[in-house]
Amino acid sequence: MRGKDVESGQWVYVLSTRAVLDDSFASLSLKRKLEAGRLSPDEAPAGVIVGRVAVAEKETTEDALAAAAEATAIWRSVPLSTRFDGWMELLRGVIAEHGDELVRLLTLEGHPLELAKWEISGMHELARKETADYLRGQLWQEFSIDGRRNIVRRQADGVVCITPPANAPLVSALLGTMCIPGGNAAVVRAPRTAPFGVTYALRHLIAPILDELGAPPGLLNIVCGHPGPMLDAWINSPHVDDIMFFGDVPSGLKFERRCVEAGKKPILELAGNDVVLVWKDADLDRAADALVESFYGSGQLCMIPNQALVHPAVADDLIARVVEKAQALRPGYPDEEGVLLSPVLRHDKFNDFLSDAVDRGATVVTGGHGIQIDGTRESSGFFLEPTVIRVDGLRDARELDVVKHETFFPLLPIVVPERTDDETLFDSFVQFVNSNLYGLRNSLWAQDESLIDRFVSETVKGGLLKVNDSHIAFTAPLPSHGGTGLTGGAFGEANYPVLRTTHLQGVSIVMNGSSRPSEKEESDANS
Repeated sequence: MRGKDVESGQWVYVLSTRAVLDDSFASLSLKRKLEAGRLSPDEAPAGVIVGRVAVAEKETTEDALAAAAEATAIWRSVPLSTRFDGWMELLRGVIAEHGDELVRLLTLEGHPLELAKWEISGMHELARKETADYLRGQLWQEFSIDGRRNIVRRQADGVVCITPPANAPLVSALLGTMCIPGGNAAVVRAPRTAPFGVTYALRHLIAPILDELGAPPGLLNIVCGHPGPMLDAWINSPHVDDIMFFGDVPSGLKFERRCVEAGKKPILELAGNDVVLVWKDADLDRAADALVESFYGSGQLCMIPNQALVHPAVADDLIARVVEKAQALRPGYPDEEGVLLSPVLRHDKFNDFLSDAVDRGATVVTGGHGIQIDGTRESSGFFLEPTVIRVDGLRDARELDVVKHETFFPLLPIVVPERTDDETLFDSFVQFVNSNLYGLRNSLWAQDESLIDRFVSETVKGGLLKVNDSHIAFTAPLPSHGGTGLTGGAFGEANYPVLRTTHLQGVSIVMNGSSRPSEKEESDANS
């Protein structure tokens, strides 16, 4: 904060996920002793402590907001050639040089290695020149019209506060800092449940970029604390302009109303519930690969496939392929090669959703049980089996909670609609997507170009549409986050933070002449 580290005397300790998986009780006991000051870090077993982060006091939180307000007043006037072009070039270099370091940070906080690599691939795409070129064109365009220098630009909103989610705090915080090249200052809350990766990455990788650009101190502030008091402080602060909120739908929509009432711009990143459509001419093996992405991180991600809608002519074949691939996934320690499944701390919602689906006629095709790290079935295990269920009939499919709402565990419903003519069936496919309460990503697997064109032109729900591609893959310059419906709230759309945290402004400049209308304008007005 203000370009320096601030200690409070109170610390949050982050322990190795490997240690927690080996002995959760001993790890929890150690963490409590460390944070209560009853044990010094030197007394802890070697290799167990990943790091520690200071908990921000109330005064520190308030000063961070004041520092940000002072900094953005200076930074927003810095030319785009420095604050945007320079930022993007340096960010590209940092991600390329430190990508492996970021992956390691993620695995230390419990992200499976393959998942961590995928997360950082998103940062590589964000930093690509194609993304930079697109965003640069949105920030400033200039025209010469009738002797005027006319500019359409995006101006910084000011102070942007970011509260990343506990399941993906590091990459969400990195994404959020993309508000800075728009001229804003950022205040980032490091979640108490996983503060180390956020703090380390921003402190040691992003802050040096700002130093190299000559940015004012206070442009980037990182504070660790409980979400409730910190969000209240942001809502009540006269310094804050925007708040980027990652979280669940009920909390997010309630927070959106609070922001609007307080005159703050809410930028919501809430739940997904993505739909994958598979037509009868699809490449079924590749489509099955995309559907198995549903189990990345044990389904604890917002942008994975949450449900599939499959042409009945190929449903049996596709389901068999998905089951084979799902059964090959295994749990393990996060730093092990090939591991994709994450621990799921609470199994109650998984069991509730699965029971509701079965009670309403769905069939469990594979999975449905808790497992230990070695794959042994155990209801109290840290992990859940990748679970696939078949739902016959489209008409009543959304009566099942597992279809209607986002799941945040490894449970994939595959909906097989009633047989009818293809024209009617595809209409129902598109209508199903557009009537989804959520709108993050949606994708289609098909070869018929006319159907692909219809899907692209008629699908209005979602911040991102994919066709015959990995559902979760990042690709420049397309957005990685943001969506419509319950995903993004009333103002939801695809989220480029540098655009969402700025506002359009028009400028007209006449030099060495009068501002009276030109002769052509007078003629037009009199005609």
